[in-house]
Amino acid sequence: MTDAAGGGLFRLKARGATVGREALAGATTFLTMAYIIAVNPAILGQAGLPVAAVAAATCLSAGVASILMGLIANAPLALAPGMGLNAYMAFTVVLGMHTPWPVALGSVMISGVAFLVLTLAGVRRMIIEAIPSHLLAAVAGGVGLFIAFIGLRNAGLVVGSPATTVTLGDLRAPGAILALFGLVVVAGLSVWRVQGAVLIAILLTSALGWGMGAVSYKPQPYDLGALRQTAFALDLKGALGFGGKAGLGVVEILFVFLFVDLFDNIGTLAAVTKRAGLVDAEGRIPGLNRMLIVDSIATMVGALLGTSTVTSYIESAAGVEAGGRTGLTAVVAGGLFLLAFFVAPFAQAIPLAATAPALIMVGALMMAPLREIDWADPMIALPAFLTLVMIPLTFSIANGLAFGITAFAVLKLIRGQVEIRRDWLLYVLAALLAARFAWIAAT
Repeated sequence: MTDAAGGGLFRLKARGATVGREALAGATTFLTMAYIIAVNPAILGQAGLPVAAVAAATCLSAGVASILMGLIANAPLALAPGMGLNAYMAFTVVLGMHTPWPVALGSVMISGVAFLVLTLAGVRRMIIEAIPSHLLAAVAGGVGLFIAFIGLRNAGLVVGSPATTVTLGDLRAPGAILALFGLVVVAGLSVWRVQGAVLIAILLTSALGWGMGAVSYKPQPYDLGALRQTAFALDLKGALGFGGKAGLGVVEILFVFLFVDLFDNIGTLAAVTKRAGLVDAEGRIPGLNRMLIVDSIATMVGALLGTSTVTSYIESAAGVEAGGRTGLTAVVAGGLFLLAFFVAPFAQAIPLAATAPALIMVGALMMAPLREIDWADPMIALPAFLTLVMIPLTFSIANGLAFGITAFAVLKLIRGQVEIRRDWLLYVLAALLAARFAWIAAT
């Protein structure tokens, strides 16, 4: 791990990083993501997948994918089975479309192969570079609102309401009290520029929760050999012939897997790398293709082990805020996921209320790129605003980007500023996104 003159595997000196800060950042990222170890099996288990096997697959796929991201792309991005896509696989593909879960895993594998082909052909990079910089800035802000909203919801500070959609939660509830305590700690440490403020706040809040008796978890029976129930159980032949017509069912499923993962991934990469200062002066992300290749491989690894699409996590921003700037952050997070494989049922010992303050704080700090947007120009402001608000309000980075890209393309057309040679891919994307909206409305 030598780093002379900024060289070495992780280029620590060139990025102003240290081993200690990277280790803290990796641990912070892991703790903010650890909920997936319990949540992913709970979701996929409702579709009939063995819960213990999915817990093992979640840990292993997250560990392997995050380490690959660190070693190959040198990016502080951790990966795990994606929320939203796991629910789509469980409730729509398996339960709604009556697809056997091995066939669903086969579809996930095919989508991973498709991702890799598109990446090697340069299509995914072209798509990212076709999105204007002000929309990418809006994505960063939208992701900040998104993860802050997740934190507020996990803390019970914001709850659902049939009258007003959302409302203030019960501030006397243990989770809310813990989260408010953690928010004061992380904010106080941050204003004093204390290294590892986020991680310290998570650990102190967890300790308070344990002391209050507010942490309740019931580990499920777990056997390290449980993975055999889902590993290599995917059914590729069934996926390609689903519905009795070759390829008919898989086309519909792949469309969703491809679209959601593609645009969620674009948004996450843009937001986290921007916050880490890894974007160049022209708004490009160095090493982007390597990141996308790892993302593709991660999905295939997840399908082989027995879980839904594996993708980059927006919670990686918490590690970046803790000082993570290189792939060593991702390697540390991945190593902790591999260790968690041996104690997967006990991951719930870190309460959501303890990680919520970290997400809220990081969300606030991710508002900074919004100053790059020219809010006085309606052609820029409206698409940026739609991107910004639709991400948290629809709980989807993909939906936010879709609204922003479509609105920008329409406004350019109305204003007569279209240049086919420069803007052709933007309009191809807008047409595909409009078709997606029409498809969603019709189903």
